[in-house]
Amino acid sequence: MDDVTIPDFNPEFLRLWIQHIAENNHKTVGELSYIFCSDEYILNINKEHLNHDYYTDIITFNYNEEEVLSGDIFISVDTVATNAEEYGNGVFKDELERVIIHGVLHLIGFNDKTDEDQKEMTLKEDEALELRERFT
Repeated sequence: MDDVTIPDFNPEFLRLWIQHIAENNHKTVGELSYIFCSDEYILNINKEHLNHDYYTDIITFNYNEEEVLSGDIFISVDTVATNAEEYGNGVFKDELERVIIHGVLHLIGFNDKTDEDQKEMTLKEDEALELRERFT
């Protein structure tokens, strides 16, 4: 993998928070792998596996079995940092948590291909982010 610093986060908080979001959507959490990478690495994944030639903050590979969420979630720390400044509140941790829950929501079954889907996804992200303090 490329030389990327793994972001500082509390794994127990993430486990409890993600488990709660999954259970609220009638799912259980199986094996989730988070791969933190650079823009160039995620661009190569996007080209190779999805035939998309653009940078993104997250790519989620779904390995769900029935109601059990499982998958590989690639996150570009470069794009997360940029998006925190451009679209968020400037706090990397907040944007990282938004991206992490975005991947979980994809595994749950939410999409963001259309404008309507994007609005629903953003609403679900915002709802999940509001629940974070319960798990800290």
